[in-house]
Amino acid sequence: MKKLDEQDLLDLKKEITDKKTKASELKGELKTLTDLLKNSYNSKTKEEAIKKLKELGKQIESFEKRIKKQTAELIEKYNL
Repeated sequence: MKKLDEQDLLDLKKEITDKKTKASELKGELKTLTDLLKNSYNSKTKEEAIKKLKELGKQIESFEKRIKKQTAELIEKYNL
């Protein structure tokens, strides 16, 4: 196994410092996203937010079907 010289140790120290900085940044991003889930979707977890998004998707599909049906009825009624 190779002995570590002073430069190797300095490089490792810098890499560790960089990783700590990146970890702090990611923790901040996680906090921001968690707050967004809580505020925008009134959800405490990712799973709750996903469930609510699926429910919203179903509502959108239902609205789209109603719009298409009503549009077809109007076209038929007014011979458009």
